[in-house]
Amino acid sequence: MQAVARRLGQQSLKPTSSLHSIYPLSHYDYGADHPRYGSTLVTNKGVGHLVRKGTGGRSSVSGIVATVFGATGFLGRYVVQQLAKMGSQVLVPFRGSEDSPRHLKLMGDLGQIVPMKYNPRDENTIKAAMAKANVVINLIGKEYETRNYSFEDVNHSMAEQLATIAKEHGGIMRFIQISCLGASPSSPSTMRKTKAAGEEAVLRVIPEATIMRPAVMVGTEDRLLNTWARFAKKYSFLPLIGDGSTKIQPVFVADVAAAVVAALKDDGTSMGKIYELGGPEVFTVHELAEIMYDVIREWPRYVKIPFPVAKAMAMPREILLNKVPFPLPAPDIFHLDNINTFTSDTVVSDNALTFEDLGIESRKLKGYSIEYLISYRKGGPQFGSTISERVSPDDWP
Repeated sequence: MQAVARRLGQQSLKPTSSLHSIYPLSHYDYGADHPRYGSTLVTNKGVGHLVRKGTGGRSSVSGIVATVFGATGFLGRYVVQQLAKMGSQVLVPFRGSEDSPRHLKLMGDLGQIVPMKYNPRDENTIKAAMAKANVVINLIGKEYETRNYSFEDVNHSMAEQLATIAKEHGGIMRFIQISCLGASPSSPSTMRKTKAAGEEAVLRVIPEATIMRPAVMVGTEDRLLNTWARFAKKYSFLPLIGDGSTKIQPVFVADVAAAVVAALKDDGTSMGKIYELGGPEVFTVHELAEIMYDVIREWPRYVKIPFPVAKAMAMPREILLNKVPFPLPAPDIFHLDNINTFTSDTVVSDNALTFEDLGIESRKLKGYSIEYLISYRKGGPQFGSTISERVSPDDWP
């Protein structure tokens, strides 16, 4: 045995030129053209076959390298968390300060969440953010316009730009575009019109892209129930645009994130399809406000404001937006485009693909989904029992 070990040790010290005489040079050619290292992935399979190779859990390796544009937003943190907890590497392009993606780094294992500074108007930085990815998820969207970015810029042009760069990349296996429920060229809302234009542009460039249209999302950081609760606490009443009879179908934000991951895990069945993601219940605006008041334990007080009056109250910001040399504050309840959305019902279409087609059962609104509103109670979060911890009278001694 010692003699064999000595012979092996002597062979290991031989120069590489002698090895090349034994094996052809191509044996040591590790370029992408080598058949052993060439890609064997089939685009129409998606990345589901990669996920199944992972052992599961945050410290596993799922094989997914996802670039999530808009990851620092409301939905973004939930998508990043769902991807990271199954062992995916997530590239997080951000354009703010270094603190913008800081909360996301804790969601994945060491080195799995990679913040990358980028400029939406610089294609080179976008290409750099996609360079190592095999999945691109576009969460970029805007509910109100600013001096620097219009609805057209954010919801349409950027979506088309990302799809074009992903197409040129050549290694992107899945592209998921997040739109909004009610997106239509004929919508009274400019935001929804541009979202529809963004959908069309993405599908024109990448017909295999998956489009998801979530309804208005609720969650800890939402801009619907939080806005209502703050207004009600500050002014002791809540304005109802119109008469509050407009129907909406709010959805829990974590369910939307789960839908994104479920689409990635399939074998490509969701590619090229459009999903409408609404909650299991339909509410009028007035009914939803009643639920909000019930959670914060305040006496409901409303002021009904007709649509023409509400639009007139929101008009000054729209007029001054590009005429003043400083940025205007973000609109609150009296936001012109948001008022326009309330002029028509926003519910899931009858024949649309929904959560059920992705194997997900969306959660009802009452309960855990809106329990974050207890922070607005007059006596603080400990004022009364929480919704999920209420004890029935039968349990009392």
